Amino acid sequence: MEPRSVLFLCTGNSCRSQMAEAIVNQELGDTWLAQSAGTRPAGFVHPLAVAALAEIGIRHHGRSKAVEEFRQAEFDLVVTVCDSAAEDCPLWLGRGSRLHIGFPDPAAAAGSEAEALDAFRRVRDDIRRQVVAALKTFSPSA
Repeated sequence: MEPRSVLFLCTGNSCRSQMAEAIVNQELGDTWLAQSAGTRPAGFVHPLAVAALAEIGIRHHGRSKAVEEFRQAEFDLVVTVCDSAAEDCPLWLGRGSRLHIGFPDPAAAAGSEAEALDAFRRVRDDIRRQVVAALKTFSPSA
């Protein structure tokens, strides 16, 4: 059986959507193929997102991508991961079921680098728990 495809959308495509892409490809790669993109790509993957992934054995070498790269692609599911509408969470106009699972932006965490890394860990763990569970139970709407 061919893996289903999922696109994770956010604004900058530097933290949350990158972590979701990497976690899904690592943990559900036999059933899902994940991509990620942003409406205003930051142009980099946040180093603390890469560090938080490495702590759980995921070596992520992604790049910040614009949603326009995927406009012609068909996905089984498109998941927005911005925490609130105030963050200008993108709208997907292409084909595929849509789901919103919001997470706070760990890059906005205040404090020391250690406190910032803790914020990335919390978001990583929430993504791992919530996104993986959602994909395991996903059933396309008719």
